[in-house]
Amino acid sequence: MYEDSAATGRSTDTEWDWGRTGDWQPPSELDTGVPHTARMYDYYLGGKDNFEADRKAAQAAIAAYPALPLLARTNRQFLGRAVEYVAGRGVRQFVDIGTGIPAVGSTSEVARRVAPDARVVYVDNDPIVATHARALLAGHPAGHTSVIEADLRDPATILGHPGLAAAVDLSQPVALMLVAVLHFIRDEEGAQQIVRTLRDALAPGSALILSHGSPDFASRESAAEGTRIYRSASAPLVLRPRSGVEPFFGDFDFVGPGLVQLPLWRPAAGHVPTSELPEGWQDVSAYAGVAFKR
Repeated sequence: MYEDSAATGRSTDTEWDWGRTGDWQPPSELDTGVPHTARMYDYYLGGKDNFEADRKAAQAAIAAYPALPLLARTNRQFLGRAVEYVAGRGVRQFVDIGTGIPAVGSTSEVARRVAPDARVVYVDNDPIVATHARALLAGHPAGHTSVIEADLRDPATILGHPGLAAAVDLSQPVALMLVAVLHFIRDEEGAQQIVRTLRDALAPGSALILSHGSPDFASRESAAEGTRIYRSASAPLVLRPRSGVEPFFGDFDFVGPGLVQLPLWRPAAGHVPTSELPEGWQDVSAYAGVAFKR
C-alpha cells in the first residue's frame, strides 16, 4: 500500500532517477521574472527548480498562510494514494493535467509501481515542466510516458492532440487527474465547462482524481492575502467552497470517503486517526476526491 509519508513522518526519497543535471538551463523563451504557480509549488515542496521571483512570491504566500508547505506535501501524498487506488481498480491509463515540476511520488512512478504496463500522459503549459518531464522520460520504457505542452483552458486541443492519441485509448478507462490545478482557472474562463468536456470524452469505468484549494478551512484574512499574492503570478488563485468544487465531478460516483478535506482522503496505508496526522492538518485548505464514471 502507498504510505503517506507526510502523515507518518518518513522520508519520501526513492531510487527514482529524475534526469536532473547540475548544468541544466531554462528554455530561452521562459520568463523567469514572473512568478509561476508550478515553480512556486516546487518551492513549497522544497525543490530547486524555481527562480528568485518564484521564491519571493512563495515566501510571501507562506507568510500569509503558514500551512502552505504542509498543504503541498499532503497534496502530493494524496496524488500517490489516489493513483495507487485507481490503478488497483484496474485503470491503466492516466492523463495528468497541470502536472507541475516532476518530483518524487509522481503519477508515473506510483502507477508503474502498481502496474508496470500503465501509460501516463503529462499535460502542462509551462516550458520548464515539459523540459524536466522529457528528461524524466529517458529512463522509461518507450511509449509508456508522454509529455504534451498544452493548456487546460483548451480541452479540445488536449483531447485532439496526436501525442494523447498515440498513448491513450479513450474508448478504454482513463484516470483524468486534475490535482491542484482548477483553482488557477477562473469561472469566467469556463472552469465547469472545461471539466465537463474532459469528463464527457471518457469511457465508462474512467476515474476523476481531483484536489482543489478552498477558503473553507482558512481564516478570511489568509485566504484574501493568498489570493492577492497570486495576482502577480502566472495564474490567479481562485479558492472555491465545497459547493463550488463538488460540481466538477458531475454525475461520477464518489468512492469513500467522498469529497473531504485533503489529508482525510484515505490517509496513509489505512484510515489513521486524525491524532496521527501531521501537526496543523486542520489548516490545510483544500478538498480532495476520487470518482468513477458509470
